[in-house]
Amino acid sequence: MVKVRFLGHAAFLIEGSKKVLIDPFLSGNPKAAARPEELEADLILVTHAHGDHIGDAIEIAKRTGAKVVAMYDVANYISKQAKGQVETVGMNYGPTEIEGVGIIQVPAWHSSSDGVHSIGNASGFIVRLDGRTIYHAGDTFVFSDMALFSELYGPIDVALLPIGGHFTMGPREAAKAVELLKPRKVVPMHYSTWPPIAQDPEEFTRLVGNKAEVVILEPGEELEV
Repeated sequence: MVKVRFLGHAAFLIEGSKKVLIDPFLSGNPKAAARPEELEADLILVTHAHGDHIGDAIEIAKRTGAKVVAMYDVANYISKQAKGQVETVGMNYGPTEIEGVGIIQVPAWHSSSDGVHSIGNASGFIVRLDGRTIYHAGDTFVFSDMALFSELYGPIDVALLPIGGHFTMGPREAAKAVELLKPRKVVPMHYSTWPPIAQDPEEFTRLVGNKAEVVILEPGEELEV
């Protein structure tokens, strides 16, 4: 059994035979369901360089010894910020295996920077753990190549999709992404953390209809896959 725990904003902890933490933005996150010092991880995946996604990755990696996995340029940036005190794995779009976990880095349509300089490209991750497939879209707009993710790596058991609009897909676009991805279940994320991305997840549920089971998680809640 694999558990997917929502930590607020775009942060998730996937727990099975390994613990995979994604985009651990906790400090400064008004929706955070945990403190950095409370979490354990074997791998930390970072979708892009924005502060609300790198978040507390360095602090958690230093304490736990977790490897930080990111786009090659983002991984180098994190290594430099950590002064070489964390182990990073730089990759690019494509599949690999790290610590026995299948990791497929896939494109996302979004920027990636430290607020001043562009750093690598934004990405999403498809995680294969204990016979389950979980897609974290990162920050992105909908794009037709999402259909390939299901074709190549599906069936997708759970898709974690942003619905906040303004910086990412809104509910309408995310519902189209569900149509393309064909996941069994979908969890909305990256919404209502701040006023510009305020959304009603029930509207997303209505738009998805019978294309997938929508599971709305409050920060701290988890889904068994």
